[in-house]
Amino acid sequence: MLGEEEERAVVEVLRSGQLSLGPRVPEFERAFAARVGAPLASAVSSGTSGLHLALRASAWGRGTRW
Repeated sequence: MLGEEEERAVVEVLRSGQLSLGPRVPEFERAFAARVGAPLASAVSSGTSGLHLALRASAWGRGTRW
C-alpha cells in the first residue's frame, strides 16, 4: 500500500519539473539493479525507449534471424 511517504516523494518529483532526468533517477537505477541482481540498470522515459535499449543491448540488428 502506498502511504504519505510515497505521496511526498511523487509530489517532490512533480514540483521539480524533472520527471525523467531528475536527481532521483540514479538512486532508482542503483536500487533496481540491486533488487534484480544486475550490475547496472538504466531508467528510460517510455516503453518504446525501453524496447529500443533492450534490442540494442541484445545485439539484434539487420540480418538477425529468428
